[in-house]
Amino acid sequence: MSGSDATHFSLDEAGVPQAGGVFVDPDAITPVEFVPGLRFRPTLGVNSLANVVTFEPHTEAPMHVHVEEQVVVVVEGQFDFTIDGVTRTMKQGDVAVIPPWVPHGAITGDVGCTEIDIFSPPRATLLEHAGRIQQAVAPAPSGEQAPAED
Repeated sequence: MSGSDATHFSLDEAGVPQAGGVFVDPDAITPVEFVPGLRFRPTLGVNSLANVVTFEPHTEAPMHVHVEEQVVVVVEGQFDFTIDGVTRTMKQGDVAVIPPWVPHGAITGDVGCTEIDIFSPPRATLLEHAGRIQQAVAPAPSGEQAPAED
């Protein structure tokens, strides 16, 4: 490994773990639906939140802002995503970064979309739901998948 690789993948202990790692099956999470056709399945980390989001066809996430930074990764389908007045069609593999307080929203056409939102710090409006999920998920022993919420 080169110097930067050795640093990046180092096992030198420079801190104390803040929590145990877990494996989560997003499909086992009961979704939150703030808007009909728009389902959220959040998973809470220590300093971030990952949210698997499913848009049915012809569904809109209205323009909004929030204090958390958001990274959007499209994993299936497509949608028109607007950031601060600029709209782009995002498809599988596309990524968007939304800094705090920047207006953004999305809408699907005839095709639905599944995307993953990563929030830092965790999105306040999803914390309660994500917290309930985390309480139901125990650290996975020796590489086994931990149970998710029923």
